[in-house]
Amino acid sequence: MARALDVVSSRSALLILREAFYGTTRFDDFAQRSGISEPVAAARLAELVEDGLLAKEPYREPGQRTRLAYRLTDKGAELFPVLVALMEWGDRWLAPDGAPVVLTHQDCGEAVHIELRCAAGHPASLDELDLEAGPGRHAAGA
Repeated sequence: MARALDVVSSRSALLILREAFYGTTRFDDFAQRSGISEPVAAARLAELVEDGLLAKEPYREPGQRTRLAYRLTDKGAELFPVLVALMEWGDRWLAPDGAPVVLTHQDCGEAVHIELRCAAGHPASLDELDLEAGPGRHAAGA
């Protein structure tokens, strides 16, 4: 967890990732939609690219110079459940007027929720979990 937090521990990094999940790709839109300054957006985007969560992709609109779009990599896309869990927690405990955004399943229209399951598919609550040493237990920051 410590190593993961080293990558996404700032508020601005999480907000930029949120916007990337919503489909934002352009620098100006990241800054505006996340409510952070352009210098902070530039720094966070550079860090997220360096850490492999976003990739730069050139694009050019007719009559304009070439610019860079930012797209989620597979590594970045795998953080989606983490952001959904944070969103769900915030909606439950910090949004007395209700959730500002609701994720729904396209096929059936029902709300989407985060749930822990074991590899066999069983739901797993906190009191049903055991903490065991893993293969990387001796790695720095583990």
